[in-house]
Amino acid sequence: MKVLLTGASGFVGSHLLDKLLAQYVPTAVLLRSTSGRSFLNPAGGFEVRQGSIEEPQTLAAALDGITHVIHCAGRTRACRAAEYYETNHVGTRNIVEAVNARTAQVQRLLHVSSLAVTGPGTARKPSTELSPENPVSDYGRSKLAGEKEVRENCKTDWVVVRPPAVYGPRDRGFLPLFRAVRSHLLPRTNARQALSLVYVEDLVDAILATFKSPIASRKTYFAAPFEVVTARHMTDIIARKLQSWTLPIPLPSLALWPICAVQELFARVTGRPSLLNLQKFSELRAPGWVCDSSLLAREIGFKCPTNLEAGIERTLAWYKQNGWL
Repeated sequence: MKVLLTGASGFVGSHLLDKLLAQYVPTAVLLRSTSGRSFLNPAGGFEVRQGSIEEPQTLAAALDGITHVIHCAGRTRACRAAEYYETNHVGTRNIVEAVNARTAQVQRLLHVSSLAVTGPGTARKPSTELSPENPVSDYGRSKLAGEKEVRENCKTDWVVVRPPAVYGPRDRGFLPLFRAVRSHLLPRTNARQALSLVYVEDLVDAILATFKSPIASRKTYFAAPFEVVTARHMTDIIARKLQSWTLPIPLPSLALWPICAVQELFARVTGRPSLLNLQKFSELRAPGWVCDSSLLAREIGFKCPTNLEAGIERTLAWYKQNGWL
């Protein structure tokens, strides 16, 4: 086995690379010359192949000698909707076409997708693998388009894994929330919104469990703990772990919309994607983002073991140790 990993310089991808190397799996990573490498082990142990999923002419050489592909690269922030599709849809199509050109060599493609493809789910009615696909944002629609490229067009064996929001060491997405709580601010945005949240190391283990399982062939799995939490629960845990008193700041939808609109305009002017935008507003208004990973537990025998409190404690320790907080 030799794995080609895309997205290795990112949050989830770098954890995947660490685990592949720890398991002594021969691995090559697809990187641009400009890709950040701060999360990559300087000791190496992996092969670097120059290229990008958005540059299809680079993929043939990147697949030399590769038997398995883990496609983790994706765009989660963008200044314009088209950027999501260029990476999450067209980039995935490029990977599928490159794999299809080597069906005698590449045995399996694992595609990391997202809960965003099915849209909102609640504790009473969580998203399952049989739920209709109803994304509410361009991010979700672009991830769905990428999934379809895999499910409908990939000629070799494939697996799709859909995580909900991911947190843990190296994550910048939830970092502003930790910093706000440290500054004694407690933002309350749809605080009762029900959530599935997966700790990054659990997600990596779920991905590799499906990646190696013959049962997973041509199937889709949600990967999340069975614990359902709320945004308020999360901020309360962060405040307790930081031993920080907080001033609650309610942000109702009417107040949040103009904030998201201004942030989107600022991102377009500066060319720097913002965490908040009108796409995110649609996601924040949803009643919940909950998925059911029973199929993963039943067929693959894997359950995400880390509860939110333990995950936040480990994340906070890493932030502090690395000077992020």
